[in-house]
Amino acid sequence: MGPTDRLKQLASQFISANTVPGPPQIHPGDSHEYHHRHNFHTLSPTSFLWRAAQIEPHATAIYHKTANGKILRRSYEETADRARGLAYYLRKHHYKRVGILATNTPAFLEAIFGIAAAGSISVAINYRLKPDDISYIFQHADVDIIIADFEFVKILNDYKKERPNVPILVDTDTDATEGELSGPFDDAVLEGLKYDTETGSKGWAELAAQAPDEEEVFALAYTSGTTARPKGVEYTHRGVYLASLGNVIESGLNYHTGRAKYLWTLPMFHATGWTFPWSVTAVRGTHYCLRKIDYPEIWRLLKEEGVTHFNAAPTVNTLLCAAKEAEKLPQEVRVTVAASPPSAWLFEQMTKLNLHPVHVYGLTETYGPITKGYHMPEWENIPEKEKYAKMARQGHGFVTGLPARVIKTEQEEGVLINVEKNGQEIGEIVFEGNICAKGYYKDAEATRKLWAGGVSHTGDLAVWHPDGAIQILDRAKDIIISGGENISSVALESMLATHPSVLEVGVCGVADSHWGERPKAFVTAKDGTNSETLGEEMIKWAKEQSNISRFMVPREVVVVKELPKTSTGKIKKNVLREWAKGNTEAK
Repeated sequence: MGPTDRLKQLASQFISANTVPGPPQIHPGDSHEYHHRHNFHTLSPTSFLWRAAQIEPHATAIYHKTANGKILRRSYEETADRARGLAYYLRKHHYKRVGILATNTPAFLEAIFGIAAAGSISVAINYRLKPDDISYIFQHADVDIIIADFEFVKILNDYKKERPNVPILVDTDTDATEGELSGPFDDAVLEGLKYDTETGSKGWAELAAQAPDEEEVFALAYTSGTTARPKGVEYTHRGVYLASLGNVIESGLNYHTGRAKYLWTLPMFHATGWTFPWSVTAVRGTHYCLRKIDYPEIWRLLKEEGVTHFNAAPTVNTLLCAAKEAEKLPQEVRVTVAASPPSAWLFEQMTKLNLHPVHVYGLTETYGPITKGYHMPEWENIPEKEKYAKMARQGHGFVTGLPARVIKTEQEEGVLINVEKNGQEIGEIVFEGNICAKGYYKDAEATRKLWAGGVSHTGDLAVWHPDGAIQILDRAKDIIISGGENISSVALESMLATHPSVLEVGVCGVADSHWGERPKAFVTAKDGTNSETLGEEMIKWAKEQSNISRFMVPREVVVVKELPKTSTGKIKKNVLREWAKGNTEAK
């Protein structure tokens, strides 16, 4: 049997195994209607990988520089086979909940598809968390096996003391799939492929590429747990499917001639990579995996490989634009920007390098992006500063979701009243619909609070503009109240970032005997800047040359080597507040 015949056989098996059954139902006395469910199938993004391998088996699915320094290129056919092997391995050993502790590697990508194809639930978590938090999450999620990159095995020591019988499947991240350089993960893939052969070579047709129930939990994505224990956000098959297709449209993954070349600067563990593992696979794009953020390597890939898309927080884009390798690219690169509110100034710098921002906003509880700042053609006819300011708004709800809303705060729980669409009244952003997470695993009370009044609450404060676009001002706890005036730390950060010597800015409130609170800024300086005098210079500049209102001018500006950030690039305001109080030393 040739390769084409084999593919046809697999396709036939897959379709027959994943078609929803249901004979026609004829009801007595209802001779004019034919009742059936033939026009329905459950939604699950796991089938995207199998589909890509059928359409373009030899297309490059993965490009990766491995831990042993080799360039690995893997086709969609190979990637689908490896995911299939892992799926059969998990089925053979009856593993139902699978932890992932890895950086952005091919094994991570293959595991995401293989776990779901086995009918199991994936639990990918942040390897930068404290070992105690990592142990807590894997115990809370009830994982029965963990796939771990070799680099992070040691941080599972705390977990192994509590759960010594849970196996750790180590990925060595080399270019070898068997032999001396391969590892336990590769062995598991081979064992699974052998098991498939031994049990009838049913391939993908026997796997869960279509979910029996699209509303069942597909994955658990854990929050960062800055102020409390991390919570397990429940993602469903349907939600991931619609969120990933929303990304295809909103980030323009197939707008161009040729193949999308997506660079993995965003951690795959963060809200399951904003569902982009499925989005990129749906359009048969190439996943450029990246073990760590390396700005010279990113610029090399942008220039030599012709990368067309990547996702990154504002801080990553700021440092990328400031890198010595930065230069205007010949091709347009679409950069989906989220995680913390970006400044208009950053968007201007990015555009000059042909890095075109796609501004989105979302949370772990919304599968990542759920709004987009849509770029309007008429903005090309307004002053540039005004255009970039409009681009920095969080915008409107995704095409696969429902419109975003901003509701009045300080109402009774469950009372939902929209703020005025005047760009001035401040309220809380809420969502509802397909791409809102189901709830929190094992936490009914937190789920009830999340969905109070039938909408998903964000805790983010914003205004609603007359054109329907929302614009974040701050988290409620980060608003600075000075002399009765509300100061948005986000807005002030954006203004201070326009100073020519500043690289990054973080602002928090500090107690003031007269005003109640005053802003305090922490900044990092660009190369060649005199850090000793920058703080005083900025305060003088803010008072005399900027557009910053007098009551917003920081009482103090401290120059630091690095701002404290989460794994996704958000500035840790809780750490800034400790620095400001003097409880811990700014670095």
